[in-house]
Amino acid sequence: MKNTQAGDIFSAIVHVPFGGVGIRTSAGVILEMVYLPKHFREKDATDALADKAAKQILRYIDKPDYKFKLPLAEVGSEFQRRVWAAISSIPRGEVRTYGQIAKFIQSAPRAVGQACGANWFPLVVPCHRVTASGGLGGFSHHDDEDGFPLSVKRWLLAHEGVDGY
Repeated sequence: MKNTQAGDIFSAIVHVPFGGVGIRTSAGVILEMVYLPKHFREKDATDALADKAAKQILRYIDKPDYKFKLPLAEVGSEFQRRVWAAISSIPRGEVRTYGQIAKFIQSAPRAVGQACGANWFPLVVPCHRVTASGGLGGFSHHDDEDGFPLSVKRWLLAHEGVDGY
């Protein structure tokens, strides 16, 4: 996808240390947030909500304790929303394993991993705080140790004070 085409689908693209975050808005809600590699050009917000989201992302980058306050579209299955709620309760600086989340919501670790990968609002729903029992685990349906998604997960965990990944 060319930058001009990618830029057209986002209401804003914010540059952050690990690359970018694309923000899509409509009808007064955030539809989606997407991690983007560094080659995507920054894009000024096209509406007030995209501007608000961009500013909150930058606040989080400055201060990892920042709590997002954004209207999110109601997406995902009931099960996914349960997983995302459990993930959202993980404090900054801590991680939980897929198995721990699964036990908490009475499910299976693989199902939790699938729900993590389907997260429409990374950063707001901090799925980077969920790891495998023996290491980093995957991220956004990727598990390539040298790939972009896992480099984002490592950066976010380090930014929040979690070492060893």
